[in-house]
Formats: sequence, structure tokens, C-alpha cells
Amino acid sequence: MPHWRSLLFAPADNEERCRKAAAAGADAVILDLEDGVAAGGKPAARQALAEGAQQARSQGVGVVVRINAPWLLAVEDLRAAVAVGADALMVPKAEDPHRLATLAQIAAELKRESMPLIALVESPRGVAQAHALAALPGVIGLALGTEDFSLDMAVEPSGTVLDWPARQIALAAACSGAMALAVPLSIARFREEEAYRDAAQQAAAYGVNGAICIHPRQVAIANKVFGLSEAERAEAEQILKAWEAARAQGLSVIQLDGRMIDLPVAERARKLLARA
Repeated sequence: MPHWRSLLFAPADNEERCRKAAAAGADAVILDLEDGVAAGGKPAARQALAEGAQQARSQGVGVVVRINAPWLLAVEDLRAAVAVGADALMVPKAEDPHRLATLAQIAAELKRESMPLIALVESPRGVAQAHALAALPGVIGLALGTEDFSLDMAVEPSGTVLDWPARQIALAAACSGAMALAVPLSIARFREEEAYRDAAQQAAAYGVNGAICIHPRQVAIANKVFGLSEAERAEAEQILKAWEAARAQGLSVIQLDGRMIDLPVAERARKLLARA
């Protein structure tokens, strides 16, 4: 299962935006067939997927395709995404586990193997179903659609209303070992770098481990906040080394630099290194 710290949107039918997204330093690019593409431009956007995917791969970047929600559009999008070898699909308006499972089956039939899915949760109903969505086979991540969620709540997309669904997504994703992509900040505030950094750090503190980005300036912040610093890596390696030595002596609890180290602490260090 991949761990992408940052996933950057680009309209699939905009060659320049796709090229810039591929070179922005994100772990993955989301080639958008949904909201970023006009209704009449869907067929051309599907045709352009191959070029966008090639640009991403030339930079060593993962390729995610966001499909449309209506069934007929979704099936055509699935065909196009499978044809270009997308690494994952992002499914919008995710709130019905049965619908998501059906999409997964269609994608698997087209690909002849399972297709990783990221469920984009954009409604209160979706948040309520977050655990069921995350538990489905093939789901590698849950993402929060801040604007549509706030619209359904009939409130402004403030941190106050977005904090709770971000926490729920983090909790549900953790139960299934999936990515939690949920920064509790309106996407309209993409130019406010300090606000974005603060929101990302807040989210990281309760288990969010990645972000969907709509502007390249957000990518470096997400990579840093949801990545592992050299100091954190060194500390995790030190903890594991001390823990393995202690276990060889039959000890279950040790002290390291004045800190108690037991099994949960050691396993957390192991998970950090595995994620890195």
C-alpha cells in the first residue's frame, strides 16, 4: 500500500497544468476528470490522460485519476484510467460502501486485477460511513472534500466544522492501515501558506498522514509536515536498536534518555520508518 504525503490536482485536459503538477515535487498527481473539467470536455480529457500519466511517470510520480460520480461517466472514466495504467482511482462523493464496492469490481474486471481506490468523502453521510468505506478491499485512502462537506452542512468551510470530519477520517483510515488525506482548511485559502501549514500540523497531530493539494505551493508544506525529518528518523532508529537489544536480554521495558520504551513505543517507531 503506498503512502503519499502529497497528491496534487491537475485537470487532465490541461497539458501545461499536468506538466507543472508532475514537476512540483508531489508524491502523486491526481489527473482530474471531474470538477476540473467542463461537461463538454470529458471525452477530450480522457484522451489526454495518457500524456498526463507519461509526464508524471517521467518524474517518478504516482498517477491517480479522479473519475466522475454518475455511473455512465464513471464507467468511461474507468476504462480510460485502466488503459493508461493508473496507480489508483479517486472516487468522488463516496458515501455508499455498496456503490464503491461495485466500482471496484468494474475496475477489477477491466484491469483483470484489483485497482487501488481513494474514497473522496464529501458529505456528512460519507463521514458517517468512513469506517465502512475504509474497510472495503482495495481502498488505500480516505480523503476529505472540504468545500462540498461544508456545503452539505450549510456553513462556511472553517476549521471548526472541518476538524471533526478530518478526525473521523484519520480514525477510520488508521483502522484499515489506509492513507488519511484530510487537512481541515478550505481549499479557497490555498495562497495562505501559514494557515495551510498550521492546519496540516494540527491534522498530523491526530493521525492524518497526507494531503490533497490544489496548488504547487502546498506540496512542499505537505511533504514536510507528513514526512519524516532526519531527527525523527534517527530517533526512531535509536529506539528500535535499543528495543531489539533489550528484547534479546528478555526485557519488556527499558529507559532511553530518560524515556520509557515499551512495545507500543517501539512499534510506533517501526511504523514511522516503514512509512518513510
